[in-house]
Amino acid sequence: MNNSTPYWETKSLFEMSLQEWESLCDGCAKCCLSQLQDDETEQLVFTDVACDLLDDNTCRCTDYENRSVRVPRCVTMTPDNVHEAAEFAPPSCAYRLVLQGQPLADWHHLVSGSVATVHERGKSVRHRVRFEREVDEDSLQDYIVEWPAEAS
Repeated sequence: MNNSTPYWETKSLFEMSLQEWESLCDGCAKCCLSQLQDDETEQLVFTDVACDLLDDNTCRCTDYENRSVRVPRCVTMTPDNVHEAAEFAPPSCAYRLVLQGQPLADWHHLVSGSVATVHERGKSVRHRVRFEREVDEDSLQDYIVEWPAEAS
């Protein structure tokens, strides 16, 4: 094994330290978007409606430590639930990609060397969302968008 091979290519998600696990997050915040299930196809679709805890500029949770308590439907991805939780993640999600044995996108900060790349390349939700507090939950279907499901 080459010592310069990145940890996400040599370790499974279950072998990673907490720091390695957390560093996999690319900061896109697509996981903070409301999703709906298509009645006919049962496929999950994304909306551009974000959790009220999301900071639209940094694409980070404003209360990361308490997010699951404050927002009970927040899916906190862990090694224990990654197989199930990855189904709700966008195709570009690093956890999903590593789980599937796929390479990280070239805009991922661990590849590009900059946490800004995800935003510069338009792969994050930065300034592209409305918030749950602004939308009637019964009208979520009016806010379905395709861009979060882009694979790369």
